Amino acid sequence: MRSRKRYASGGYGQFFLVCLSHETMENYYNTNFQLLQHYSYSLTELEGMIPWEREVYITMLVQYLKEEKQRQEQTARGS
Repeated sequence: MRSRKRYASGGYGQFFLVCLSHETMENYYNTNFQLLQHYSYSLTELEGMIPWEREVYITMLVQYLKEEKQRQEQTARGS
């Protein structure tokens, strides 16, 4: 009979659990809702993302929104 190797570190499941430990369930669902409603993501896309991939996209979106806000403020001052 063939036995499975077990890793002391907990494997991928433990890794992703640690990666998401800073996010509450409330924040997770709130973020999903915002991405669904305002940015045309589908729930399938969001749930299919690897946790670090999701963090990258959210970070990029936050940066984009900050830049847009700065552009709008500059335009408002210039008018």
